[in-house]
Amino acid sequence: MKFAFYTLGCKANQFDTQALAQFCTARGHQVVSWQEAADVYVVNTCTVTAESDRKSRQMVRGARRRAPEAVVGICGCFSQVSPEAAGELGADVICGTRDREEFLRLLEAAAAERTPKTHVIPYTLGVPFEELPSGGFDGRTRALLKVQDGCDNYCTYCIIPYSRGHIRSLPLSAAAREVQKLRDEGYLEVVLTGIEISSYGRDFHDGTGLADLLETICHAAPEVRMHLGSLEPRTVTEEFCRRIAALPNLLPHFHLSLQSGCDETLRRMHRRYTTARFLESATLLRQYFPQCGITADLITGFPGETEEEFAETLSFLRTCIFSDMHVFPYSERPGTPAAAMTQLPRALREQRAHEAAAVAAELRQTFLLTQIGREEPVLFEADRNGVQQGHTTNYLPISVLHTESLKGRILPVRITDVEGDQLTGELKPM
Repeated sequence: MKFAFYTLGCKANQFDTQALAQFCTARGHQVVSWQEAADVYVVNTCTVTAESDRKSRQMVRGARRRAPEAVVGICGCFSQVSPEAAGELGADVICGTRDREEFLRLLEAAAAERTPKTHVIPYTLGVPFEELPSGGFDGRTRALLKVQDGCDNYCTYCIIPYSRGHIRSLPLSAAAREVQKLRDEGYLEVVLTGIEISSYGRDFHDGTGLADLLETICHAAPEVRMHLGSLEPRTVTEEFCRRIAALPNLLPHFHLSLQSGCDETLRRMHRRYTTARFLESATLLRQYFPQCGITADLITGFPGETEEEFAETLSFLRTCIFSDMHVFPYSERPGTPAAAMTQLPRALREQRAHEAAAVAAELRQTFLLTQIGREEPVLFEADRNGVQQGHTTNYLPISVLHTESLKGRILPVRITDVEGDQLTGELKPM
């Protein structure tokens, strides 16, 4: 049969989708693009905001209208948290965020029997990490490896602990085996992902932490560039930086979870750090990784955010020279404590997001300009009519004019200029 997949949400969802695709091909099925005719359409959903729920519903209903005779399956966070609502969308098979192989078997059975099937299992303490095959979507350039799942933080705006369960981690030996497999398949870079990877190893109860994981995988495949996912600021200590700075194949790009630059807003969010602690983390990273890229997420218009608190946030952003930021107006998620708080007008949330994004763009330009004249090993990922596109080690997009395709190669480049929000460069003579 032909399977088509559509993924909403985070890199953890992207990883789960590519694992499902691998299961399909291993069982003799063909994976096609979402735009092609297929026998089975699968939507891997997101539920982080009410807007995510809306998009999830839209994609499932669209698949059913587009191919009335095909099997439509739904999995992911939306169906895990709201299986009844998912059941109203006309999908043939409903699964959550567990038991992906069983989900595939149910899809096959639905195609044969034409009977609806639901397989959504609640999370309890002690549920093991579900080991899924790692891999990628874009040839053999960059792959995803999920090393952790679940979250125990219970931020007031977030539903994810309910959709992904308690924290659980991929064993060190399995992580080493997966990165070696990816190396042998020709991947040049591995992106580590998870729901809250700073909590890696906490479920082992033996002192294992994220630094142990990074040392294990970097030593297991020293030829492969390792790209770390989002970090909780409290993870970044002097010892953590000292240990990971000794790993030559760990890329100097760090995504620190910020969400607000005001301590009072962070308290209402139930974030467990202060702006001072965040700045300490950013300072430590720059001390051990000169010229590292530091990116962050920001939510504007959180319930109760005053003009003074928002001004504090903008001021704090300017103390952290971010290489990039993702700015979102707050969107209430039903079922979270924040959704029951007094909400700010949506127009005000969006206005503040626009103002914060403008500051973020200034900071990015400042950082980009500091890169001119540097030499960087660039992983090339695309050839656009003689313009070779890739990323530096600190995860900045860069373009090089070259008639020969460089896709899938890592080559030294001298950074020459900034065009728009990316770098340009020229290949160093070999």
